[in-house]
Amino acid sequence: MSEPMRLTVAAATNSSGSRGSVKINVRESVFQALMTLLMDHDLEPGTKLSIAGLARQLDVSQTPVREALARCESEGLVVRRPNAGYLVAPLLDRTALDDLYDIRLLLEPAAAERAARYATEAELADMHRTLEQMRPPLRGDTYEAYRGFAELDAAFHNAIAEASRSPLIADTLRRFRAHTHSYRLYFRHSIAGEAVVEHQAVLDAIRAKDPEAAARAMHDHLEASRSRLRNTGDS
Repeated sequence: MSEPMRLTVAAATNSSGSRGSVKINVRESVFQALMTLLMDHDLEPGTKLSIAGLARQLDVSQTPVREALARCESEGLVVRRPNAGYLVAPLLDRTALDDLYDIRLLLEPAAAERAARYATEAELADMHRTLEQMRPPLRGDTYEAYRGFAELDAAFHNAIAEASRSPLIADTLRRFRAHTHSYRLYFRHSIAGEAVVEHQAVLDAIRAKDPEAAARAMHDHLEASRSRLRNTGDS
């Protein structure tokens, strides 16, 4: 495991200095510290998580640690077992990865196809802004380095799902937390540029109001993403 992370209330204080803001920032900081430990594999799958131990390691009270663990459980990164507490969730195996992508391939090309019909100019502009924020090159393969890119990646896909005008598709894709699980399994900064190029093809087709091309571009992007993960697992 890496050196213990130290987090203090003072470090989390924002410029306003208000007590309420400090509490919010401490909760978020503890959550991100725990996410870093999980996404960078400093906490191995199956590890039992001690609330008291994490609180000592992060130099905070146990309350924000409990809240952070609950959020990580909703992300599928930890599991809670009766009489055992929280454990680090297992990584996706080959079968689970294929299942995840098979479902995405059923839903996301359809979402892109519908978005090509229904997306508003405001929604297209939002997708474009998100994509432009993904272009700067990343340096490093740690969660700290790619966290922003991962959040933008999820936001881009979620924006397309919202533009599909299908609440069921949008809600189902959000619940999968697909990007969290994929990036936890594997991330190298070199894949960011490939993903941006593939996203651009999807956006171009949606903007051109070409449903078939949008569906095809999304399908190709997902298959390329799955291939990158598969090749990593085989290496």
